[in-house]
Amino acid sequence: MRQFFPFLILLSILSITSCTQKYFIVRHAEKAQPSDGIVMNTPNDPPLSAAGNQRALALKERLSAEKIDAIFSTNTVRTLSTAAGVAADKKLEVQQYAKVDSSLITKLRSQKGNVLIVGHSNTVDDLVNGLMGKEEFKDLPDTAYDNLFIVLVKGKRLTFLREKFGQPSQ
Repeated sequence: MRQFFPFLILLSILSITSCTQKYFIVRHAEKAQPSDGIVMNTPNDPPLSAAGNQRALALKERLSAEKIDAIFSTNTVRTLSTAAGVAADKKLEVQQYAKVDSSLITKLRSQKGNVLIVGHSNTVDDLVNGLMGKEEFKDLPDTAYDNLFIVLVKGKRLTFLREKFGQPSQ
C-alpha cells in the first residue's frame, strides 16, 4: 500500500486542479494612437503599436501552457489583434461581444473550460466584477496595459488573482 500512496496523492492533486475553471481577462495591448478618453470607439479604430504587438506576443507566451477553450473579444482592431496570437496558438475562433452586460456574464459563466476575454480599460473591471459577483476594482488607468486578471472558479468558490505580463506599462 505504501508504494501506491505517492500515486494517490498525485492523482488527488491532478483531480483538484483539473476541476478549476480559469477566466483570463486582459485589456487590449497598446494602440498606435492615443484616444481622447477611455471609450471603446477610439477614432479610426487604431491598430496595435509596436509595443502593443510585443505585448500581444507576451500574452500568447504567458498563456501557451494554459488550456484555453474559448476566446472572447470586442470587435475593435486592437482587441482582436491582442487575442489573435493566442487564438492561432490554440486553434480557436475569437467570439465577439458588443458590450459587458448581464447576458455576456451569463454566457461566460456557462462556458466549459478556460476562457480568455480581451476588453478595454473601462470594461475589464466590469468583466472581473461580473464574474466574481462583487466589486474587486474600478476602471484601469488609460496607461495600464500589463495586467492579467484571473478569476478561478472551483465549485462555488471564486478566487481573484492579478498578475503582470510583458514589459511594465508606463
